[in-house]
Amino acid sequence: MSDSLDRSTKISLFKEPVVKKLCDVLDKSSSKGWRKLGEIVGNDRRFKVSSDDMEMCSLKVLQLEGSPSRMLLRLMGERGCTAGHLMDYLQTLGNTDAVQCLKSSALQILIQPQSVALISGHNLRLSCHAVGKSPVQYQWFKTKEEVPNSTSPDLVISPVHLKDAGFYICRVNCGDAFEFSQWAQVDVLNVAMSCAPGQSYHSLEGRLKLVIQPQSQRLHVGENLQLECGAVGRPIPRYQWHRNGVPIPTATKRRLMIPHVMQDQHGRYRCEISSSTERMWTNEVDIVIAPRISVEVSGAMECSEDDVYAIGGGSSDFFLNSIPEQLYATDKVALLIGNLSYQNHPQLKAPMVDVYDLTNLLRQLNFQVVSLLDLTEPEMRNAVDEFLLLLHKGVYGLLYYAGHGYENYGNSFMVPVDAPNPYRSANCLCVQSILKLMQEKETGLNVFLLDMCRKRNIHDDSTPNIVLRVTANIVFGYATCQDAEAFELSSSGFTNGVFVKFLKKRLLDDEKITVVLDRVAEDMGQFDATKGKQALEIRSSLSERRALTDPILPGDSADLAHAHSRQWGKAHELPESMCLNFDCGAQIKLGFAAEFSNVLVIYTHIIKKPEDMSFCQAHVTDFSQDLDVDPKEMNRETPEETGIYFLSCSLPQHCLYTRVSSLQKLREELVFTVCLQGTFTAMDNDPVHWTKSINIGKPLIARLDLHRAMRRNSCLQTCMMPHSPSHSPCHSPGPEHRLHLHHGLHQAQDYSRLSPQHLYLEAYERPQGAVGGCGDSYYENLSQSHYEAVHDSAGGLSSSPGRLSIPIEASDDITELQTVFINSLQLHQQ
Repeated sequence: MSDSLDRSTKISLFKEPVVKKLCDVLDKSSSKGWRKLGEIVGNDRRFKVSSDDMEMCSLKVLQLEGSPSRMLLRLMGERGCTAGHLMDYLQTLGNTDAVQCLKSSALQILIQPQSVALISGHNLRLSCHAVGKSPVQYQWFKTKEEVPNSTSPDLVISPVHLKDAGFYICRVNCGDAFEFSQWAQVDVLNVAMSCAPGQSYHSLEGRLKLVIQPQSQRLHVGENLQLECGAVGRPIPRYQWHRNGVPIPTATKRRLMIPHVMQDQHGRYRCEISSSTERMWTNEVDIVIAPRISVEVSGAMECSEDDVYAIGGGSSDFFLNSIPEQLYATDKVALLIGNLSYQNHPQLKAPMVDVYDLTNLLRQLNFQVVSLLDLTEPEMRNAVDEFLLLLHKGVYGLLYYAGHGYENYGNSFMVPVDAPNPYRSANCLCVQSILKLMQEKETGLNVFLLDMCRKRNIHDDSTPNIVLRVTANIVFGYATCQDAEAFELSSSGFTNGVFVKFLKKRLLDDEKITVVLDRVAEDMGQFDATKGKQALEIRSSLSERRALTDPILPGDSADLAHAHSRQWGKAHELPESMCLNFDCGAQIKLGFAAEFSNVLVIYTHIIKKPEDMSFCQAHVTDFSQDLDVDPKEMNRETPEETGIYFLSCSLPQHCLYTRVSSLQKLREELVFTVCLQGTFTAMDNDPVHWTKSINIGKPLIARLDLHRAMRRNSCLQTCMMPHSPSHSPCHSPGPEHRLHLHHGLHQAQDYSRLSPQHLYLEAYERPQGAVGGCGDSYYENLSQSHYEAVHDSAGGLSSSPGRLSIPIEASDDITELQTVFINSLQLHQQ
């Protein structure tokens, strides 16, 4: 093997050109490729490759530029496989092309030219370096044409112009042997930048820099839409355009061209720009597409559109046939509250799933979303105050609440998690009081989605007098009718409540909001499990065709909207990821992600450990007593073990995970300890500990200090009822105000036996695929019994249907993604 790599060379030390060529061969071969190689290696006890390992390799095809072969070689390298072992395996496989990749040739290209994007007027340099058994010669080509005077390893064009953009390749000769380099694309951007004359591209080496931003446009139906953005960097950036948060298929170039636009193509556009190590977004721009107006005239005459307006559009001789005028929001803001962990009342499960699903959907509609779980009374009032700060003229405001509740005299009350038993109206928040405050902001649309019971509290004799303004922009979507309960579907996994189960299938529809809710009501009406027990009720004063999909046009309040966006941003700022260096030589990565606005995920990962260290692990500890952190669920090897059910497919693998909830209770900056534990063979593997104290400030919603009892009086004055405890000793209207429904696969029983006295109605819902989400649940039985823990053998974690790959709020790029949610999750009812 004198003409090959040294047999003792470890696979992990192979140079990238060798690995790339070998992976290309193994990935493309069906009968003698990576899968067959894995089977051969799997039979060797020295480098055992399990079926789980092969499954992990196969999932790489789902990733952009993912390679199963590269993953397999990496696993083999981690287990000590050498070039000699690999050569033997490839010869057994019978893949001569793969064997040839390990043999050195008379000519080898060591440095390949890289694609690059740069600004016109800068200097372009492409490099190709090769070695051979005799002197080598170079010749550069642009597409098929030779580049004049380009016979050196480096192709330099100074300065570069727009005409120099294109694809380049280098041919290397060594005697009779020759090889071509990889293709390199050169993208030249024409943009005026303030930089020193003659500045070379190398100042941007390895970093993306956004230099061209798209611009907002107002078009008419039938015109061409052209958007352009641009970034410089090496390697050349990749582009993906998005409309209203959803990727546009095939829109993967710097310039987006949509000929003959239709009115339904209006919206907010932006582009995601990425490289192998970085990702950034352009500004989001509004594209307004107005209808073309046709004029019908009585009599033989011609006139322009301007003539019509000059004559007078109200004349009986003229009328305008046009599509209804497009409506706009000056901004979109949503507050989502899910209360489930009640201190003195039955606990719920669906609100967490419901809030998570709606958060993702509303973000696709360009809503600024604050999602909060388990709030006490003062925390709820302060959260509403912060929500009101985001509202101004023309804003679409949406409030969603899931939890216990009741309704008296037409007023709806939301019950905080710390409400006493019995609770009074003064312990709760009145929804109509919040509406009154929203009206004072002159909002463009007020939407309330109340996923709670509306049973009357017979012990509450208060009669609040809330005078609302007459505005034609109010929509109430009640999960159930007046004096009725709302149900949640409980199974061994996570499922939505009945309302959100059907709402999430319609929420993205480009229809008037009342039409969307009408369709949800129709869908719920076909659900046999709740027929006669729960029906959606809609109350609306909406006189215009306003939809949640309406585009955002800041108008005269752009500066105010920007200031409010900064306020919202305070509640969503994550700590930056950090690398911690310990005295022993180990390096730890500390990363963060947000599951909800008040739930932080912390993960630790070993980046580097000393060679003489036999074991190394990092965990976090010493959290503030204000926070809800279960010591038994800290520093777990899988996200699910620590209660992180929704981000498990988006977090990096091979970490220890900790879920920190109730951030709104944090009174001081969040300080905790990272503890590194290691063992050394030379020290008889006795554990050694190192610690570092970490201060990440106040992350996410903690910045807003919602824990304070009284900061403002606005919500407090209008939400609390004008009575004292001595005048209104009201009791809870029942042991629960959101009932649990379970699904089963048995013969249907007599529904008439179900009565309001039953604490819970049980049915069992067949779980659906974790990634695709749950579809229409199938059931054949309603059984009457008290709330019990019954597990479906096939239970799994349900997710929103159509939930797109929406980037989670994380402080660093996630490179290794799980592609499948956990398919079995056992939960015990509380």
